[in-house]
Amino acid sequence: MTPIAPTKPRSFLEQVEAGTPGDSRLSMCIQCGTCGGSCPSAEDMDYSPRQIFAMIRADMKDRVLRSNSPWYCVSCYYCTIRCPQEVHITDIMYTLKHMAIEADLYRDSAAPDLSNTFVSYVENNGRSFEFGLATRHYLKHQPLNLVGAAAMGLEMFSKGRMDWRPEKIKQTKQLRAILKRAKAIEASQKMEAVA
Repeated sequence: MTPIAPTKPRSFLEQVEAGTPGDSRLSMCIQCGTCGGSCPSAEDMDYSPRQIFAMIRADMKDRVLRSNSPWYCVSCYYCTIRCPQEVHITDIMYTLKHMAIEADLYRDSAAPDLSNTFVSYVENNGRSFEFGLATRHYLKHQPLNLVGAAAMGLEMFSKGRMDWRPEKIKQTKQLRAILKRAKAIEASQKMEAVA
């Protein structure tokens, strides 16, 4: 009987690439820094996207997943558009957020809670519900700032920029079917990646 050779653990780079839908092109990063120079949130990040990608290649999983950088990504896709190597930077940031939540390695639960609440509204209604999202966030994470935020909220209500109640799209059943299928595909891809 031939002994089974132990499988080599996958590198963090391979894990991130496998966890990102489609071809992330992460291994194509040439460390030019265009992403960080393009990012409107870069000054608030612990590490620029370029630094995050270098840390991923260096197998610094814990440090990357504890970083605030993915949480400050505002999904504007400006970095992705400007990347000379067409690295899917925003998609990679989503993957890192997901991995940080799964590994319970994020520092502050405010950003994951906000993200999960947003996703919950979209899954249930087909769109976000800003009033509910902001109210939950401030009550749980910044209750003392709720009064100051309320003034801005009232102004938004008066200008018709925010609703008191969540609105649903017409075809929520179809949306749920699409999301269910997407989750099934994601689960099967994870199973394949583990195997």
